[in-house]
Amino acid sequence: MEKIETTPEDSHISYRSGVAARLAGLSTETLRVWERRYNLSDTERSARGQRLYSAEQVRRLGLLKQLVDQGHAISTLASLPDEQLQQLIAAPVKEQQAAGPLRVAVISGSLARRIAAGGRDEQDIIVQCSCSTLEQAASLPPDAKAQVLLIELSELHESALPLIMSARDACGGAAVVVLYRFGASATIRALRAQGCLVGRIPAELSELMMLCRSALAGERLPPPQQPAIPKLRFDEDALFTITAAGSGLACECPKHLADVLLMVGSFERYSAQCASRNADDAQLHHDLEHAAGHARAILEAAMERLARADGLPLPSPL
Repeated sequence: MEKIETTPEDSHISYRSGVAARLAGLSTETLRVWERRYNLSDTERSARGQRLYSAEQVRRLGLLKQLVDQGHAISTLASLPDEQLQQLIAAPVKEQQAAGPLRVAVISGSLARRIAAGGRDEQDIIVQCSCSTLEQAASLPPDAKAQVLLIELSELHESALPLIMSARDACGGAAVVVLYRFGASATIRALRAQGCLVGRIPAELSELMMLCRSALAGERLPPPQQPAIPKLRFDEDALFTITAAGSGLACECPKHLADVLLMVGSFERYSAQCASRNADDAQLHHDLEHAAGHARAILEAAMERLARADGLPLPSPL
């Protein structure tokens, strides 16, 4: 990253978050997470409440970014004065790497054993301490000096939130990675708002290193991309046409399926337009719209098959 020089003339210059992040080589999202969790700098605020960074603060952000890229934990760097940051930057890379593998505390029934069985190399993960459940987290030694707390839960429930926060405190505020198979969107968002990195249990242990490094840097995983809602194949006119054409059939499945499609399509449109009280509510209705849209697509495929079998009229695109 290009070094940011400051001069006395820069003292009156202020940068908004997006510009400050770009100058420091950070993503805006990473900067927001760093500020929320570590309160990096005493920034001023604009009339609209936006953070304003001085050139000196931007230079410090650049130092932090360089050191995080070298493998240092942002949780450790955030409280250091600029002089110590400069000393770390000047230290030889080999000396920085001599600190050894990544040190983790593990809360899981089997993850610690799987890590131990995975072999070792120069970028290995060393389990400093472990326990099987969140309720046992208080038994973890406070002097373990773990850089990352790895928590693996097959089912992630809302009731786990206070236990995860307590476990983080027990580990001295280590960066937290929560791995799950199934979990509610609201619970995942609540954990991310607390600075935790939350992701699906990886198929390969090699992915753990990437997750741990991201957590140390205060970064988040990109949100999973939802598949696009399939386009509408049967509008109301097409469904009414099929119903009318099938009125003479002994089987009333075309009529019943058309009724179900009308209901699902109506709910899909309703979810897209429903008023939301807050961000969680908006996300819920967005998820409902997607669920209804994909359910509609499955039913439309069934309707096409049924219509072809009974010789009923199909919309021209089909």
